[in-house]
Amino acid sequence: MARLIPPSQNSDQTIIPTGSTDVPLTYFRLVTLAPGESITDHQENFELLVVVLSGSVDVRVAAQSFESVGRRDSVWAGNADSIYVGTNSEVQITAKDHPAEIAIAGGYTTENFSPFRIEPEEVECVEVGSIETHSKRSIRHILGQAANGRAGNLLVSELYAAPGCWSGYPPHKHDQENPPDETAFEEVYHYRFNPKTGFGGQYHYRDGEDPSCVMTQHRSTFVVDDGYHPTSTSPGHEGYIFTILVGKHQRSLIQKFEPQHEHLMAGIPGLQSMRDKFK
Repeated sequence: MARLIPPSQNSDQTIIPTGSTDVPLTYFRLVTLAPGESITDHQENFELLVVVLSGSVDVRVAAQSFESVGRRDSVWAGNADSIYVGTNSEVQITAKDHPAEIAIAGGYTTENFSPFRIEPEEVECVEVGSIETHSKRSIRHILGQAANGRAGNLLVSELYAAPGCWSGYPPHKHDQENPPDETAFEEVYHYRFNPKTGFGGQYHYRDGEDPSCVMTQHRSTFVVDDGYHPTSTSPGHEGYIFTILVGKHQRSLIQKFEPQHEHLMAGIPGLQSMRDKFK
């Protein structure tokens, strides 16, 4: 199943609620806070990650306080500063002296995990593709495999696509639990473009079925539970995708590339490194 959620300018929107019909293991909320404004969040049997998209906030989880989280003016200005909330704890987030935008990503789990901070210097970056192959992108793993043993099956990253380039390419999927060839994950893409007038294409298809394509715009969200799902970015615009992945059975993500396009893999730099960082 796949669907496009149109852009919204709401200051507080739960884009993917817990228990949704298409991606029931995933949670996604976007919030913009005025200076000094606070919000709380708590989702039973969900691990949560607070990612500061812009501005700076104070975060409190149970008895722990994390001060001045967030060092960038926008998603285009460096790596994210984030707080892993853990499981079954209420989190309170308060903006400091300027407006702040935060993303809260969640994944279902029955295990208990403790909070910790992921500072910008701890974000793992992988460069993939090239301008020549129209596939250049940078993947910045916020909650990646470095959190093994400290988190459940939730993976969160930010992807930056060069103008006119593709990501999720060659086409891949991750809808069957068949290790070591493939593992099953839900996925949510949240799009931004620079400048905001940018747009892209989100493709989706399953083996033996007709494909579909939708136009992505600034603040669009795309939900996918199965099938191949490559994306493209319009020339003249940088693309950004806030990516949430939740494993249905494990934390290790293994993508299966479409067999008819596997010959392209040798010509796109960094693909193996990308795969290794997800496993």
